[in-house]
Amino acid sequence: MIITSASNEKLKNIKKLLKSSSERREQALYVVEGIRMFREIKSEDILAVYVSQAGAAKFDDELNNMLGNDYQDRDDFYIVSDKIFDSISDTGTPQGILALVKQKQDRLTDVFGIENEVSFILIVEKLQDPGNLGTILRTAEGAGVTGIIISRDSVDMYNPKVVRSTMGAIFRVPVYVSDDLVKDIGYLKEKGIKVYGAHLKGENIYDKNFKQSCAFLIGNEGNGLSDEVSSTADELIRIPMKGKVESLNAAISTAVIAYEVLRQRL
Repeated sequence: MIITSASNEKLKNIKKLLKSSSERREQALYVVEGIRMFREIKSEDILAVYVSQAGAAKFDDELNNMLGNDYQDRDDFYIVSDKIFDSISDTGTPQGILALVKQKQDRLTDVFGIENEVSFILIVEKLQDPGNLGTILRTAEGAGVTGIIISRDSVDMYNPKVVRSTMGAIFRVPVYVSDDLVKDIGYLKEKGIKVYGAHLKGENIYDKNFKQSCAFLIGNEGNGLSDEVSSTADELIRIPMKGKVESLNAAISTAVIAYEVLRQRL
């Protein structure tokens, strides 16, 4: 059976999940689009798969490998007419495949990394731009970050723009959403993790040693860290800059910090 109506309840729900963070939280689901991202989803995390008519033919091998040879007979697999699929897609050039995926349930302890690993944690406060958060997740994986903590009032990590810009890192990097950032930072410090705050009044990042377990506070794009959160830092650090530039984009700042940590640990 091919879905040919945009009023189909399942398709209407996909649109809700794409547009509403509250719907994503309530259903504990999110939408993943595109074949590259689809290949990286754990099969046990997939709730349903939707493909366009063209996509069903184009991605037959991938679907066989991931869902089994009888995938078209599964109750969680749907073919959608090309025109209708395009209308529900959140991308400018739909690839013809999307999946409903179960949200991860990472715990605070998951951000520490594996046992006996030197922890490298990013702590994000009130970040609002989806592209920034997605880039931070992608950068985190590349730089060897063991996990990320984000404040509840940051942009939803399952926002479709965040998901796309992670390029798959969202499936692999532990992310804990904190309802009380100050309390959780205190827990990290109790566990012997040194906390640094990225701040204009900080000391030169290149004068510091980051070879031991540590965490870095990253603030809001426009206002930086709040006084309450920055006061939890053991030390404040800054990236040295020339010219009249006072600060860098949050994602770029995070990348500079993360790769300095990686450089020191190589």
